[in-house]
Amino acid sequence: MSTLTVPVDDELYEKIQSLSWVRWSRVVQDGIRKRKIVESYIRDNSISEADAVFCELMDWHPVDELPFREDVLEKIRKTDKRPFVKVQDISDIFR
Repeated sequence: MSTLTVPVDDELYEKIQSLSWVRWSRVVQDGIRKRKIVESYIRDNSISEADAVFCELMDWHPVDELPFREDVLEKIRKTDKRPFVKVQDISDIFR
């Protein structure tokens, strides 16, 4: 297996050292795999079965990384903005 060395500034190094229980190599490997999955998803609009299993284990999906579409943002902005009403009884919902 190959090794990759990455320089980090002193402040980040101190934070990394304070979290000695974290398997940083695993964090980086998962990050790289996520990046590859996102690129594949953008290119092919699908992911492999193995990548789908990985995504399920991580509770993550490449669509999470995509920017919001403008039409969806506009729909959200147009939603009803009335204040919420506290409900004491089920009949309060239907008044």
